[in-house]
Formats: sequence, structure tokens, C-alpha cells
Amino acid sequence: MEIHQLVQQIKIKKSFLCVGLDTDTKLLPKYLAGADDPIFEFNKAIIDATHFVTVAYKPNVAFYEAQGEKGWLALRKTVRYIKDNYPEIFTIADAKRGDIGNTADMYARAFFDDLGFDSVTVAPYMGRDSVEPFLAHPNKQTILLALTSNPGAADFQLGTTDQTALFEKVLETSQTYQNAHNLMYVVGATRPEYFQQVRKIVPNSFLLVPGVGAQGGSLAEVCKYGLTDNIGLLVNASRAVIYASSEANFAEKAGEAAFKLQEEMRAILNKAGI
Repeated sequence: MEIHQLVQQIKIKKSFLCVGLDTDTKLLPKYLAGADDPIFEFNKAIIDATHFVTVAYKPNVAFYEAQGEKGWLALRKTVRYIKDNYPEIFTIADAKRGDIGNTADMYARAFFDDLGFDSVTVAPYMGRDSVEPFLAHPNKQTILLALTSNPGAADFQLGTTDQTALFEKVLETSQTYQNAHNLMYVVGATRPEYFQQVRKIVPNSFLLVPGVGAQGGSLAEVCKYGLTDNIGLLVNASRAVIYASSEANFAEKAGEAAFKLQEEMRAILNKAGI
């Protein structure tokens, strides 16, 4: 999927909501325990209940890998279900891969060619030759970790060399990579004070923004400095949506939580004249 198609969906749905499918088997409603594939059945119900106001889904691959072969199958079925039923929705493999040369190329093939994701998150620590194999895939987006929402991000990402923070160096250097137009960036909602700095370096790039909801990030603060004329934001909510209820009405409650976020986004977009 190309970025202009994502922008079109955002404008149609008046939403830049991404729902994170961090599906933990320990948190699934008890009645799903007897299903042949409880992970997929949970995801399917969440997707059906939220797709009206959602423009992207982001399975966190670790939750599926931890279940072995059955988890990987559930991931494959989830992506296929989205593509078959809601092809307008952008898919993100939250895999945070990062390796060099042929290994990076194999990771890219796994998520783009085999599983069919539109994008994948990538760690930039190993540099150009660990990122460009992902960027070589046309009509696919590579989402580079820049400034994450976790407390430990300060260990390295905010450290400075010659008065330049590492996250700024990541943004600046990655813009010189081949096919850099296919780059998006992860910037956490828990650090809204840095969005101005981010936008000075990548004024038009799309940002995937985790940390709104359970982690305490503010949607209004993120949009104040992160929103562009072309929207430029995908704001992710995971636990706040998919675990809005642990009862049989979990999908209905997830839909309500997603709709509440979309209402906030609609108001922000309307105010911005988008």
C-alpha cells in the first residue's frame, strides 16, 4: 500500500487510529479457550468491531512467536483476514528487526512477501545496510525506531554527541538512505516535547506513535506538534482498545473504545481543516 492510499483512508474515516493486536493468551476471554484458534478468533472479533474507525492494525510479532507454530499460523491468518475483508486498512508488523545484508533481506521477504504486511518496524542501530534491504521493496513502508515511548529510551536515544541527540542523528542519517521516501518513524506519545525537533528534521514523514492510552500519552499534545497538512500520524492504541473488557462483550467494548478515540481524532482533523 502506498502512503497516498493511507492518507485517503484517514480522510474518509476521519481517523488516524492504529489498533495494536498485542494478543496475550493469558488475557483472552475464557469462553475462547475452547476455540481451535483462540488468538485468531479474538483478533477477528476485534477487527470486525473496530475497522469502521481504524486505518491500521499492528500485530506485535512477539506475542505470536511466543506461541510457536500455532502463534505464527494465527498471525498469518490475521493478516490474510484483514487483506481479504478490509483491503483498505494498512498493516504493520511490529517486529523491530535489525540485521545486515542477506539476513535483513530475508526478514524483509518474510514480512513483506510471505506474510504480506504493508510495513515492518526496524531497529536502526546497525545502520544503512541493515535498513536498505527493507526499503528496496516497492510500495512497502519501513518504520524506523527513532524515539520510543519506554523509560529506557533515555539510555541511548536522548544521549548527545556534538550537541545532537542520537534520535536526531537517526532521523537525519536515514534520510540519506536509498529509497528513503519509503521511511516512517516510531516516535512515542510519552515524549510530546520532542515532536517539534522531530518535525524540523522530517517535516512530512509519517510517524507511528505508540503510548496513547495505557501508557499515558496525550493525543492532543501529539497532534499539536506532530500533525501535518498531510496528517503524517498513525496513533497506536493497544491495551486500551483490545482489553477494554475481558468478558463476552469484549469486541463490543473494543469498538466503543476505538470509536471514542476516533471522535477525538475527528475533532482534531476538523479543527485543522483536514
